[in-house]
Amino acid sequence: MSALLRLEGVSRRFGGLAALDSVSLELGRGEILGLIGPNGAGKTTLVNVVTGVHTATSGRVTFEGQDITRLPPHRVARLGLARTWQIVQPFPRMTVAENVAAGALFAGGAADVASALAAARESLGFVNLADLADAPAATLTLARRKRLELARALAMKPRLIMLDEVNAGLNTAEIDEALALIRRIAAEGITIVIIEHLMKVVLGVSTRIAVLHHGRLIADGAPQEVVRDKEVVAAYLGRRYAERGAA
Repeated sequence: MSALLRLEGVSRRFGGLAALDSVSLELGRGEILGLIGPNGAGKTTLVNVVTGVHTATSGRVTFEGQDITRLPPHRVARLGLARTWQIVQPFPRMTVAENVAAGALFAGGAADVASALAAARESLGFVNLADLADAPAATLTLARRKRLELARALAMKPRLIMLDEVNAGLNTAEIDEALALIRRIAAEGITIVIIEHLMKVVLGVSTRIAVLHHGRLIADGAPQEVVRDKEVVAAYLGRRYAERGAA
């Protein structure tokens, strides 16, 4: 089976800084890929390049066999590739349902506002926010704003969702709820890339892990193999983590 998403020698430079350095990576349908690495490793830049926010300086990105390297974000989204943002910024003066309906209208194929709102309420039910559909988005807690962003991405009817630190700032109970939700999304047949610093989360949901360091891909494979990789331990996890994992 062909890859859903493929990066071939992708680099992205900002002046003299190589944020991504010849990254080649494939993602199969139905996978949950954990994307990890130190701060500044290039994780969010990779998501931005794939989703059209930044254009690759060199290399090629294909989605379902189509070259999307130089497509703008709205065209990438309409192909079925959604993403969330590290800093969640809903439209504060719109209701929760209206925020999600924007995703359905923008890229989810909704024919009109009424059908977009119907799709929004379905997505809100999926993330357990249906009872807040008519509340102003500005009144939501951080955990609920993150679920709102997930609902908006789901309303776009994606085949792939890229999640950028969806658990940042959440407490333990909220993280457990988010993990359960990610598993439910995967069970719907949606492929997932998750950027995450909490190894509990990465190991709890990922079928595969890829590691970036200084813009380079230094490891890619099964979770338990990657966390024992000497280069990954040295660059990111640290010796104490590796010793705990081996115990």
